[in-house]
Amino acid sequence: MNHRLRTFAPVLPVISVIALLGLPLAPGAGGAGPADAVSGLVVLYCGIRLLRERRRPLTPTAVTVMGLPVLGLSIAAMGASSPGAGLSGLGRYLQIFVLVPAAVVLLIRDRRDFRMLAWSFVSLALWQGAIGVKQYVTATGASYQGEDIRAVGTFGPTDVMGMATVVSFGLICAVALALGGLGRNDARRRAVAAGCAFALLLPLALSFSRGAWIATAATCALQLALAGLRRALKVAAAVTAAGVVLVGGFGVGSAMLQERISSITQVTDAPDQSVTDRYTMWAAATAMWREHPLTGVGLKGFPEHRDGNASLALSSGSDTDGAGAGFLKQPLLSPHNMYLLVLSEQGLIGLLTLAGSWLALLVCALRGLFRTHRTGHPGLDCALVSSGLLIWQLIDFMYADIGGPSTVLTAVVFGVAAWWSLVGANTEEQLPVPTSVCAPKAEAAIQ
Repeated sequence: MNHRLRTFAPVLPVISVIALLGLPLAPGAGGAGPADAVSGLVVLYCGIRLLRERRRPLTPTAVTVMGLPVLGLSIAAMGASSPGAGLSGLGRYLQIFVLVPAAVVLLIRDRRDFRMLAWSFVSLALWQGAIGVKQYVTATGASYQGEDIRAVGTFGPTDVMGMATVVSFGLICAVALALGGLGRNDARRRAVAAGCAFALLLPLALSFSRGAWIATAATCALQLALAGLRRALKVAAAVTAAGVVLVGGFGVGSAMLQERISSITQVTDAPDQSVTDRYTMWAAATAMWREHPLTGVGLKGFPEHRDGNASLALSSGSDTDGAGAGFLKQPLLSPHNMYLLVLSEQGLIGLLTLAGSWLALLVCALRGLFRTHRTGHPGLDCALVSSGLLIWQLIDFMYADIGGPSTVLTAVVFGVAAWWSLVGANTEEQLPVPTSVCAPKAEAAIQ
């Protein structure tokens, strides 16, 4: 046991960040949590390791891609309404999109560490999903259509997307691990991963999160297509059968789920108040950008400029209740679209630098995936995990943004994706095909 702990010692701090998201939060708690504090310690730990080992941290390409957002963030911080708002906003963005991802890249040494992190995502998803299913069965979840049945896990009603996000990440990792294994030695591991993926379908459904459904369905479809058409057809048939059993056979939330699914097609014809609020805030964010096209209104500036740019269709806030917390009207302080939030607060400069970094990671991840597919290296599962997590996040950003205790997991996701895109995918050309699942160390590639 001690030997195994020493083997995974560098990546254990990152796993601890993931594990802390499984702890219950105080009712009504929002913003940064214990996992955020530990993520700061992870960055410090990574820096100390670099100094002790006296090694060159990242390649110039990696530094450019991961450091690109700093330019737009710095300009937007200088344009904030107050120095305090600029510094706090800058710190949060650097934490999520630069510092923690860079630390994750440097602490992952090889594909074995990478897979350990992937299974950590699956484990957290199973834990939060089990809590969510219990909330639905016992009517102790967040309020939904007058009943306390919405599965939110430990995140509470103020972060209803928290559990849905965690479960989606776990499901995507499980699908990738099930599709990417090679050889007989991986058969049992692939079977376990497939079982975890099917188990996570239920809590994802009970989250009643339309955005998570759309992003997960699109991502898993792309993962299946990238893994091969034959596998895609088999898995699609199995998922369809599982859905028929869950919804048709056991009647798992069938009426409410059908209504929620049908509402996805009504977001333009007959939108509910939450969709109307979102459209109104999107229009407000666009108006802010038109007034300040290059640099935006400054970090943390959306709430201050919202009322001056929003129409009367915007409600006073979102009602939250249940899951151990009392009734609360949550103010609408962001447009719930990451791209529009960046555009309104950081302008075109911020959007091009931040989204440009994400796009570069995606291109490198997909290029590495295709190369792995072509050469037959046993890193297909890593490629599918990285590409899947990144694709899900970029789709989700179209109707969500950062905020809440689960946000630190986004930083880990970008770090995991960046390791494969900038390090792991590049080692495939330099290493011979391994005879075992675990690949040689990739530390030499981090120069």
